[in-house]
Amino acid sequence: MLDQAVEPIARIENLRVAFQTKDGPVLGVEDVSFEVNPGETVCIVGESGSGKSVSSLSLMRLVEYGGGEIAGGRLIFDRKDGEELDLGKAPQSLMRTIRGNEIGMIFQEPMTALNPVFTVGRQLTEGLRLHRGMNKKQAAARALELLKQVRIPEAERRLHQYPHELSGGMRQRVVIAMALACEPRLLIADEPTTALDVTIQAEILALMDRLKRETGTAVMFITHDMAVVAQMADRVVVMYRGKKVEEGTVEEIFENPQHDYTKALLSAVPRLGEMTGKDLPEPMKLLGVEGHSTAPIPGHDETLLEVSHLTTRFPVKGGFFRRTVANVHAVEDVSFTIKKGRTLSLVGESGCGKSTVGRSLLRLVEPLSGGVSLEGLDVMALSQRDLQKARKDMQMVFQDPFASLNPQMQLMDQVAEPLRNYGMTNKQEIHDRVAHLFDRVELPRSFLRRFPHELSGGQRQRVAIARALALNPKLIVADEAVSALDVSVQAQVLNLMMELQAELGLSYLFISHDMAVVERVSHDVGVMYLGRIVEMGPRRAVFEDPQHPYTKALMKAVPIADPRRRKSEKDLNFKPIPSPIHPVGYEPKPSEYREVTPGHFILTTDSGY
Repeated sequence: MLDQAVEPIARIENLRVAFQTKDGPVLGVEDVSFEVNPGETVCIVGESGSGKSVSSLSLMRLVEYGGGEIAGGRLIFDRKDGEELDLGKAPQSLMRTIRGNEIGMIFQEPMTALNPVFTVGRQLTEGLRLHRGMNKKQAAARALELLKQVRIPEAERRLHQYPHELSGGMRQRVVIAMALACEPRLLIADEPTTALDVTIQAEILALMDRLKRETGTAVMFITHDMAVVAQMADRVVVMYRGKKVEEGTVEEIFENPQHDYTKALLSAVPRLGEMTGKDLPEPMKLLGVEGHSTAPIPGHDETLLEVSHLTTRFPVKGGFFRRTVANVHAVEDVSFTIKKGRTLSLVGESGCGKSTVGRSLLRLVEPLSGGVSLEGLDVMALSQRDLQKARKDMQMVFQDPFASLNPQMQLMDQVAEPLRNYGMTNKQEIHDRVAHLFDRVELPRSFLRRFPHELSGGQRQRVAIARALALNPKLIVADEAVSALDVSVQAQVLNLMMELQAELGLSYLFISHDMAVVERVSHDVGVMYLGRIVEMGPRRAVFEDPQHPYTKALMKAVPIADPRRRKSEKDLNFKPIPSPIHPVGYEPKPSEYREVTPGHFILTTDSGY
């Protein structure tokens, strides 16, 4: 009996996966072996391109639909009836029975995993009727039970809704419910929380952990987020460039990593609490990166930017004449100041209005009311022509560098464009300035002639930073500028931004939902909820002594990259965020604050949390 219990559910042995390209075959995964036991979570970690998703898609035999082929190795799966099957050799007709029924998959992006034209109920019952032979009534009852299991509120109503009517976190819960519908023996989760906010991510992780314990399902969890690994894993497999470089229990990997790559990966993870007791931000110490300053960045006391009572709303059109029927209150009565050479971070979840604040400052979206003053210049009163001049001092770095760069222009010309727009004409001068900017952001000069698609995500983001620096701005608005990057690249870009701040006296408005990153880079922090700043103050005060209930909930939700400090589901009971849409004519109360300690304020107006 004991022997049977230890049999792994899935064994990957010496897997090789090749992709055909016009330059010949490329190996996506080379000689990878590991196994997954019943009731165990194995986390596969690594950065973009390390082959972690390819391994899971091979097990589902979906890699073939993406141009890959299994070139070698065995994929042994222990079926429900006890039969061992090599999935690599199974016909596609048998794979259709196994997919969904015996191996469930949760994809990264719930909107692409759900069909927009069918209701949630129809999508949940389809697999049950196909694999389990249930009739309509039985399948509907099971679907309702599944939605309750993943804690979706008002489950009966959700069955009749379409995916676009649900929030991102709800959609991801539906995808998890679909994956669990037929009680699979193995659940593969590919970056299932990457696109989610921290409170929703915490709930989804705790939910998956509870469901695993209740159902005994084995879980193969793919992620690049080391804090998530610490929260979820029993065992960890570290991948690098298509090969497995290390495997061990979650404690072994975190407390005693052996491979250089694992050590570098762990050194690059910002951990919440690392800056406790420090008043000023400082660059991270990275393994294998020499000659970089890690001195604290003091900044200055002079005010650079003053924002007062900023309010931005977006109209909601409806009815036959497309009249404004309601308004989205995206930013509601927000005030703050940024000092020279210092960083103010705005944190909060999707839809809290933090990006709209950044865009409103530069008037990329026009605010409804409020004042913005840059060194005494009234930004709101400027004409379009004067605004263009003022933008020389205020630049923006966006979240997705691929979308903000022109795919048809060489990088040299993209970084030179602002210089030409502002009157520099001498070709040699322009070339020298751009080359110097490339040196600043640590990109080789040979990249000047390249195009955006020839660079990695982190390199593209450096180009975006170089372009923002071209005109020697005083303020840079960084909108989720590092959230799409791998950990080690993210750490390098953050260090680069802090070094530039120390050297050039730059001020940043840093917009992010990643609390550990914010703790590392900020002088001051504003926590946003439903368009208002609910808590504001020096970073140390806000992080070490949070006062507002929403700030406390946000802090509690952040997974910590330490397997001995895991969160349990009962720690995490967050209120659903109410809608920011209000009828025309609705006038909210102004924001009023109470000073807790010098410079540390909390909102006293009811924020709805």
